[in-house]
Amino acid sequence: MKATWNGEVIAESDDTVVVEGNHYFPDSALRREFVTPSALHTSCPWKGTASYYSLQVKGTENRDAVWYYPTPKAGAEQVAGRVAFWKGVQVTA
Repeated sequence: MKATWNGEVIAESDDTVVVEGNHYFPDSALRREFVTPSALHTSCPWKGTASYYSLQVKGTENRDAVWYYPTPKAGAEQVAGRVAFWKGVQVTA
């Protein structure tokens, strides 16, 4: 699977986990040169508190386009150490 945005591959891996229709990539697959930490945090009733990264690609920012669960709740361990995408990031096989 590949996650692309603004003409760049943001992450690529054969090891994704699909949860609620979203592909969660291993954190190690994320190309760190394109991400900056975000102050946004949201809460999911069963996965826990999500943290976010913003993307910076070719001088364009996509705020809060990457999320992850630093300490997922019991029952959501499959997303531990993984990141997922939204806000126009294309995830394709």
